[in-house]
Amino acid sequence: MQTEHSFSDILKNQWRTGGMTVRLITINVCVFLFIGFIEVLSRLIWGNDSKIFYDGFFSFFTLETRFTYFIIKPWTILTSIFTHIAIFHLISNMIMLYFAGQLFEKLFDGKRLIYTYFLGGFFGCIFEILIHTLFPRLGYTPVIGASGAIMSIFAALAFYRPNLQVLFFGLFPVKIILLAGIFILIDLSSIYSNLSDNSIKDPTAHFAHLGGVILGLLSIKNLHSKMNIVTGFQQFIESIGGFFSGLFKPKSKLTVKKGGATNARFKTDEEFIVEAKLRQQKIDAILDKISKSGYESLTKAEKDFLFQQSKNG
Repeated sequence: MQTEHSFSDILKNQWRTGGMTVRLITINVCVFLFIGFIEVLSRLIWGNDSKIFYDGFFSFFTLETRFTYFIIKPWTILTSIFTHIAIFHLISNMIMLYFAGQLFEKLFDGKRLIYTYFLGGFFGCIFEILIHTLFPRLGYTPVIGASGAIMSIFAALAFYRPNLQVLFFGLFPVKIILLAGIFILIDLSSIYSNLSDNSIKDPTAHFAHLGGVILGLLSIKNLHSKMNIVTGFQQFIESIGGFFSGLFKPKSKLTVKKGGATNARFKTDEEFIVEAKLRQQKIDAILDKISKSGYESLTKAEKDFLFQQSKNG
């Protein structure tokens, strides 16, 4: 008997089982639909006069590269990395996010993916603001879209495993570092075109893309150390979360089991780092085996291990 599932059931199932990549895509799509709903609603209520309201509403989510405007709307460093202006803008970014995110989760884990996404997006926004502040000749343009955050994920992959081959347009095998180089050259050439021809202005935040690339490069430096930029950011956020959860969490009573004290203890930082390094070495060995002999050459234990790592976080 075939069971019917509602659209909300499908979304809930994807949210639970699709991994962090699918969750990030879901948030981006929901933000786009919400903003689109507000635009349609305002047109129905005010008609042609709705533009003033909608522009003001949309600016609530948009980051401005003028520093004084950013100070007034600091939350836009977060909202802008989930906001898209048009359906093609959204689709192109989400395809890139799905491709890079799925691969990232296999190499690392879902928790690191989301921290890289946020930190890459923040760094891209700050880099864009900094460049426009130092060089006001560039003008001041709004920054929206997940491109900077996605570029940080893609760059981390490219710099971590530069010889990894991916299918360009799903057809042509190419090294991922070469693909990253093409994207960087596109951004640099677009910046040059904007500077050389004042009559043609590309509204894309190319410096945010480059900021994401820089963050991606930094994110793999000292990878298994607490000094790693993403690891440090993750520990900072989790320590804040732990502080506030501790304020509201009821204190548990200490209980002692009969027969003596338990042997359980917390791992030291050194033990945690060693275990993470060994786990990463095992992942690298499996991925090298895939690149040489294909996925089907893996043993069941190797497949199970790789699948479990992709679900962590």
